[in-house]
Amino acid sequence: MNVTMQKSIKAVLTFGGGTALLCILTLIHINQGSISIPLRTVMDAIFQPQDIIEHHTIRGLRLPRAVMGIIAGGALAVAGVILQSVTRNPLASASTLGIHSGTYFAVVLSTVFFPATLMGNGIIIAFLGGIITYFIVFILSGGNKATPVRMVLAGMIVSLLFSSLTSVLQIFYENETAGLFLWGSGTLVQNDWSGVQFALPIVLVGFVLLIVMANPLNTLSLGDDVATSLGQNVAIIKLSTVIIAVLLTSVTVSVVGPIGFVGLVAPHIIKLLGFRKHLTLLIASFIWGGNVLLVADILARIIDPSFSELPVGAITALIGAPWLIYLVLRMNKAKYGDENTSVIAGKSQSNYPLGVIVGILTLSIVMVLAISLASGNYGFEPIVTWQAFFGEGNEFLKNMILDIRLPRAMVALLAGMVLAVSGLIFQGVLRNPLADPSVIGITSGAGVGALMTMFAFGVSAVWIPIGAIIGAFLFFLLVMIFAIRAKFQPTILALLGVGISALGSAIIQILVVQADMAVASALTWLSGSTYARGWSELFQYLIWPVVIVFPILIVRLRGMDILSFGDDTAKGLGVKVMSTRFELAFFATVLAAFSVAAVGTIGFVGLIAPHFSRLLVGPSSQRLLPVTALVGGLLLLIADVFSRTLLAPNEIPSGILVAIIGAPYFLWLMKTRA
Repeated sequence: MNVTMQKSIKAVLTFGGGTALLCILTLIHINQGSISIPLRTVMDAIFQPQDIIEHHTIRGLRLPRAVMGIIAGGALAVAGVILQSVTRNPLASASTLGIHSGTYFAVVLSTVFFPATLMGNGIIIAFLGGIITYFIVFILSGGNKATPVRMVLAGMIVSLLFSSLTSVLQIFYENETAGLFLWGSGTLVQNDWSGVQFALPIVLVGFVLLIVMANPLNTLSLGDDVATSLGQNVAIIKLSTVIIAVLLTSVTVSVVGPIGFVGLVAPHIIKLLGFRKHLTLLIASFIWGGNVLLVADILARIIDPSFSELPVGAITALIGAPWLIYLVLRMNKAKYGDENTSVIAGKSQSNYPLGVIVGILTLSIVMVLAISLASGNYGFEPIVTWQAFFGEGNEFLKNMILDIRLPRAMVALLAGMVLAVSGLIFQGVLRNPLADPSVIGITSGAGVGALMTMFAFGVSAVWIPIGAIIGAFLFFLLVMIFAIRAKFQPTILALLGVGISALGSAIIQILVVQADMAVASALTWLSGSTYARGWSELFQYLIWPVVIVFPILIVRLRGMDILSFGDDTAKGLGVKVMSTRFELAFFATVLAAFSVAAVGTIGFVGLIAPHFSRLLVGPSSQRLLPVTALVGGLLLLIADVFSRTLLAPNEIPSGILVAIIGAPYFLWLMKTRA
């Protein structure tokens, strides 16, 4: 078979087969519903409509949903092609670059404070949020010099930051944002043709403009210098195509919500088939983007036959997260990091003895603890608190301090210590200065396990920690398998963590919707909160890790110090590398799991505390362990105080405050390691 024949067959299968599949999936999609309608009736409703309920159901509800799925999937896929081409980043899409989170945050913010600006389905606000987010990520990742890894990591952190801010708004303005939770997870539900009528003209105009610009985009793929020498205005091409890509993303978000990973999966399907020219790439990606999104929506309704509307965005994440991991592992053939990178990030800048630093941190914890006990809805009352604490005040305030404020503060302190030490161990084991239980997906796995046990057995003091440990351990095994495959390259591991975390978040979304949890309470728990935590959480989940695991780690930390010098050196010094890694990582996973069981999914403590501690005492793990534990405890204790007092009597989940602090720190850390 000659080359021309092979190309013809491939084109027929890609375009003709893709279109045929789109028609078949549309019929399957239309035939799904709480009421079964025969295929003959479906065909009659499309081609020979009559004034009967079945035909009105198909033409007014089911057909608009299917058509919207094709439009949205195609638009997201085309936007993905452009973002990948302009940034020369095969991992780029509206979801991995944070554009979805930016558009979602902008719409939620406007819904709460500026509802009058949401004309035209809020597309203007969504577009502004998306374009601002793109340029934030582009600049923070290094602009034109950004590597694919750095750009996606920057997108992940910006997404976490905007997601935290969005969660704050949804928690405090639950009534105003009540209808946005399902939409915010991505849904194709359409009650009429208005969404299609709004989106279709904008998507068509954007698509045609990109088709017209296909040849300049082909030239751009040769490199900026070559494109410039051929007479192309590179800056104008990049700016105009990015604006169109963000516009296509914004129009889909304004109608169906932020649906991720379609713009990553569909273009790569076409590229794997060998298409590189932008004309064919754009057309084929549009067709297969529609196929991907329709398949996801069909799967969503197969998984949930009750038709209570499982968010299609969660299903695309279930499909897209493994695809992202696959792409990262394929990219691993390129050199994105040194295999023997040391975990040490920063040198000790302190000349004080360990005892002095420990003493200062301990004193700081005592002072913050005193402030916490004296702070409440009535302001800062140290004298009244002193009197109540030592039996001279009224009984009510004494009980409030001893039974509510004190145990909550102690939970925050110990949870912070546990998370910080977990992050320290993961950084050492994976030789990855960007490692943290939340960044590499362990916290997400623990959240999945805890929610699954709550879904299956209800809220149980026995099953929640067991479920969290099982979930964390399963995700830990995934991390270790991929770590071995990636030869423990730090930035690659962090990028794999994006995919693993996305997978866990998709499962969590599905569980929240399936369990019909109250939106605010679910968001609060998932964001990580010390609210209403007491003595039971302290003694059931947090005392045992500190009492049992910490002493074991003190004995085993010498092996982690040796691991930081690289596998060959460690083997030469007699260390059993793999068994040491798995043993230490297992203990770190246990710590993260018990923390999730106690306070939910709080991130970044395990990232910030070890690095700040290294600036104080240097790289030695024996010195780092007590200092890291104290810094982590102090950080979460401070976050707990602010969570209760900043917007009193309302509360901000502690995990959100830590994320708002931790996200900029992560970006700074990533930039300093560029």
